Amino acid sequence: MINLSVDGKYGRLLELIAEKGSAAVAFSGGVDSSFLCYAARKALGDKAMAITVVSPMLPKSEIDCARRVADKVGIRHVLIEEDEIDEEVAANPKERCYFCKKIEFGSILDEAKKHGIRTVLDGSNMDDLADYRPGLKALAELEIFSPLRAAELTKADIRELSKRFDLPTWDKPAFACLASRIPYGERIDREKLSRVEKAEDALREAGFRQMRVRSHGDIARIEVAPEERKRFFDEDFLDSISKKLKSFGFLYVALELEGYSLGNLNRAWKKKEPVTNGN
Repeated sequence: MINLSVDGKYGRLLELIAEKGSAAVAFSGGVDSSFLCYAARKALGDKAMAITVVSPMLPKSEIDCARRVADKVGIRHVLIEEDEIDEEVAANPKERCYFCKKIEFGSILDEAKKHGIRTVLDGSNMDDLADYRPGLKALAELEIFSPLRAAELTKADIRELSKRFDLPTWDKPAFACLASRIPYGERIDREKLSRVEKAEDALREAGFRQMRVRSHGDIARIEVAPEERKRFFDEDFLDSISKKLKSFGFLYVALELEGYSLGNLNRAWKKKEPVTNGN
């Protein structure tokens, strides 16, 4: 393995994408796929496109962000409507991400082919290899190309380059689909996803940046970045947040005292299986 500078990795990324001749980016509106859209547009021009799957798993705020980024980058952007939650995903096994990615990227591949494009790019990076990511298996089976990994770009590299290229997502907090808020084994449905989305929107409107609202039946468990926890040391603020989340259908509202950290939802099973989940 050759240790390249950030500029060297970026140059390699453009070469890898250009070699494909044309490509479609699986575009969620997050940090990685937004940067990949920029790179694909630079490498391929009009032969690059972005495809976003609009599903109950993706909040409206992320879709809006994807639209804004695509417009700024100047890449052709197609949205696929997926209203139903597949049964294998709704059952919410530990391999949920595998089933979800297999379905989602299958749809993206089909859409890309309608536009004469046979290569689909995803935004996984080098840091993802250290995580529990069952979705990567689905990508390998579908022969999805991950150029950020191939160019050995890390999340820090991607944020640095995104800032350099004036992408609005350069400092965007980490995000995972709404299904990751529901413990494995608890069935997923549109109602649960909707109330989680509303709860996180409420926290975002209150000024929180890095946060999650985990859904445990009738309980909403709030996680915010450790440095943001002090905002809850105010009784009036606690009352207002609690009432707001209960108005969305939760009966109880709790706060994770240690704050948000990667894989918090997996505590119930990771002692048996020593892996972490990227959520």
